[in-house]
Amino acid sequence: MAGHGTDEHPHGADRLCEAGDRVYSRAVRRGRVPRRDAEPVPCLLELALLHPDPDDMDFLVPTAPQEVMTRLLRGVYDEVSASQRRVGTAVAAVEWYAGLGRQLSVAPAEGAAIRVLDGLSRIQAAMDEATQACTTEVLTVQPGGIRREDELTEGLHRALALRGRGVRMRDLYNHVARHGQGLLTYLELMGDAVEARTLDEVIDRLILFDRTVAFIPANTDRTMALELRHPALISYLVTVFERLWRQAIPLSAPIPDSGIEGISHREQSIAALLAEGHQDAVIAERLGISVRTCRAHIARLSETLGAASRTQLGVRIAQAGLDVPTPSRIRIPDQGSPTAR
Repeated sequence: MAGHGTDEHPHGADRLCEAGDRVYSRAVRRGRVPRRDAEPVPCLLELALLHPDPDDMDFLVPTAPQEVMTRLLRGVYDEVSASQRRVGTAVAAVEWYAGLGRQLSVAPAEGAAIRVLDGLSRIQAAMDEATQACTTEVLTVQPGGIRREDELTEGLHRALALRGRGVRMRDLYNHVARHGQGLLTYLELMGDAVEARTLDEVIDRLILFDRTVAFIPANTDRTMALELRHPALISYLVTVFERLWRQAIPLSAPIPDSGIEGISHREQSIAALLAEGHQDAVIAERLGISVRTCRAHIARLSETLGAASRTQLGVRIAQAGLDVPTPSRIRIPDQGSPTAR
């Protein structure tokens, strides 16, 4: 724990403070409590006994007592040689809360289907747990253009662990990511364990383990995430990924030309988004480039098409047939092909 929560609530989930006991007990009996009720007891969020309600972020729902017991015992058994007495304390505490929650017998199944992960440490812990359980395949979508080196190294330990167990990985990036040395180094390091393809645009970040659990962002700054285990949601996300994968271009293949002299593939993509009425900042975000780079491409596009204004540029784009992106004219290899690096 960190901050004032550590000083005022120096305990574990097996022995709650009096205030925490009251709030958690009420949450178990009622199914959820308003977020404001938990403000005086930050220990409940720190210990993950309460977490945000996916349907209403102003409320907190209790972690199922059975799940609390599983988490507690995992940690206790790791330290059993030094703290055997704590095992009995944890079991006794959780059994007490389990008795309060008998009326919520369906809650564990619902909580397992969609779980809100609040904070980077909880996200990373859940990702590490999913990595350890993964045995076959990982599918990822990585938006944002050129990946920063710290972003690549943050999950490198998970990727290396997966490679060591023979897990296959498929990654989707924006086309612009091809120009980042960090990504090329990462793919070289991972070898045949990873196959990467690129698109003009990809969806927001997505990570799928063994087609059973997925992680997606839950807010814009990615300090919260959703852990999804509902079969229908997983099936939908797999379908989205596979359709994007079929349209994507392997790193070993060049990005096709626009077919119009003087206009690059990226400028063609920008032209199509301009024709849809998007602002510069939106276009930049969708293509994974900076606003400054986007505007430089728009300026070159205007010069090439002889447009003196944005309005005139829109007319020229339509006249040149750039308002609809040209489909990739390359052969996409089968999934079993060697990794493109």
